[in-house]
Amino acid sequence: MSVQSSRSRDHGIRFTVADASGSISFVGPCHAIKMLVAGCARGASTHGALLRALRDYDELLADQVLSGLRVFDEHNLPGDTTAIEHMLETLPPLDWPPFRVLNHITRNASTQPAGAGLIIFNLEARRIIQVQNSYAEIQRRDRGRYRKAGKPIQSLYYYELPRDWALVP
Repeated sequence: MSVQSSRSRDHGIRFTVADASGSISFVGPCHAIKMLVAGCARGASTHGALLRALRDYDELLADQVLSGLRVFDEHNLPGDTTAIEHMLETLPPLDWPPFRVLNHITRNASTQPAGAGLIIFNLEARRIIQVQNSYAEIQRRDRGRYRKAGKPIQSLYYYELPRDWALVP
């Protein structure tokens, strides 16, 4: 089950995060776009660091992604991805669980839009690629609402993406 299952399925989007060690992909709620961009603005250079930053904004979402990746790791190996391949074949993209990119099948899946689209965060190249984003255009400078137990609270966070980060398109 995708990490956005506790939220409206209509508001999900695929996030693929690439760093020097590899890539992860997950479907999450669209409000997480700003949170992940804010994590990039804070200097996250690995997907682990980006998920730790996400945890500061929405602990529940970050924990769901990390839990999903742990389940993936229990059932899949670089040479045997039968478990995730079965899920990718039988479930709609909005319901795919978080996964690591280990081969051409998972790479192709990581580039498939879900719900409102697909955003790729290339941490090593410092590029955020909006392959498809029908939710809201990413801003270099913005604000968002913190979440507690998955619900928005009154407190706001602010971010400004450094100039060496590219937003495409």
